[in-house]
Amino acid sequence: MAQIQVQRQQAAATGAAAPPPPQSMPTQNGMAGGVATGPIPLGSTSLYVGDLDLNVSEAQLADLFGQVGQLVSIRVCRDQTTRRSLGYAYINFTNGQEAARALELLNFTPLNNSPIRIMYSHRDPSLRKSGAGNIYIKNLDKAIDHKALHDTFSAFGNILSCKVATDASGQSKGYGFVQFDTEEAAKNAIDKLNGMLINDKQVYVGPFLRKQERDSSTSNTRFNNVFVKNLSESTADEDLKNVFGEYGSITSAVVMRDGDGKSRCFGFVNFENADDAAKAVEALNGEKFDDKEWFVAKAQKKSEREQELKGRFEQSMKEAVDKYQGLNLYIKNLDDTISDEMLKEMFSEFGTVTSCKVVRDPSGVSKGSGFVAFATPEEASRAINEMNGKMIVSKPLYVAHAQRKEERRARLQAQFSQMRPVPMPPAVGPRMPMFPPGAPGLGQQFLYGQGPPAMIPTQ
Repeated sequence: MAQIQVQRQQAAATGAAAPPPPQSMPTQNGMAGGVATGPIPLGSTSLYVGDLDLNVSEAQLADLFGQVGQLVSIRVCRDQTTRRSLGYAYINFTNGQEAARALELLNFTPLNNSPIRIMYSHRDPSLRKSGAGNIYIKNLDKAIDHKALHDTFSAFGNILSCKVATDASGQSKGYGFVQFDTEEAAKNAIDKLNGMLINDKQVYVGPFLRKQERDSSTSNTRFNNVFVKNLSESTADEDLKNVFGEYGSITSAVVMRDGDGKSRCFGFVNFENADDAAKAVEALNGEKFDDKEWFVAKAQKKSEREQELKGRFEQSMKEAVDKYQGLNLYIKNLDDTISDEMLKEMFSEFGTVTSCKVVRDPSGVSKGSGFVAFATPEEASRAINEMNGKMIVSKPLYVAHAQRKEERRARLQAQFSQMRPVPMPPAVGPRMPMFPPGAPGLGQQFLYGQGPPAMIPTQ
């Protein structure tokens, strides 16, 4: 297990190391640090066992946990179709003391060379999904595993879950998650450990945010890192430092280069202060240097750029549709011999055709449909009235206003909903045989709800 040393930055700067946090300390219920502390939760006879090797069976878990106490049940959760293990299991003990002892003694025990992660099973997922007491830790040393992280944070309160993110080979990705049972414990851990040195690496400790929450707060986030592009090939790192240094203290400035050392004409500048970065973006974006107009903006992650570009594309599409609303016509059932010029000639008699195109596949063969745009809505309406249903080369044309895919789907759904028959309420009453007036012969009985011939109204 990695020996974690936590030092304050000030102590590290002076060369004096602060003492590491205690690896074991008494808690409310007498358990040692490194296991679940605090009061035993409701339903404490049931344990969740995660990070299981996919080959671990119920028999192996029974051998391991049976040494601690009497077991009621063991279930490795599996895929319903393939029956492959999902990597976690549930174990029930006869009493809470045995479950607590198993959590204390067996947590992070290697099973098939993979340390298992044990926590109390909470039937109510509201606490887990709420994110209350959940914190995120990044810039962790690669040597820190689940147990080392658990031992470090257990001094601040009862830990419900603790995990270091790993890749397929089991190597740490340098970040992890810890969930406490109270917000106070999580806040205390953030206040005490954020910015501290763990294994000589300064770590970030903060509240956990879901991806949707991170994306929604992206536009309001202050930034220190600035992206600049459209640089001349002669621009060097020092040039960026000189230009951007006028707006504040810079920690780094780099021009990106390819494998041959040739400039890729873009770079990044990192400021110490977020306000200085914002001032630099506002002042330098659009400015010309060496006859090149610079683009300067906040440095974005790939996901942020994709989200922004998607929003721009959707907005431009909406504007284009609004602009050509009532002007653009959709034509289908075209003969394969119809070309763009022939289509334009057919519709030009109704007004000014601004654009005209026959839709074709990659090999150039007509798909039998096309689009024609007019200068005014009146011209488009006149073309619909005259050309819809007209025979062109032995085929009747279908001509209508062009619609977006979403509008077309909504219209079709509305049509289908109107075409559905309204279900009749079932008849209430005993299914007794009924006979029409006139004494039917044998075998001519009628069921209740089926009117006799004499009672059917004429149409």
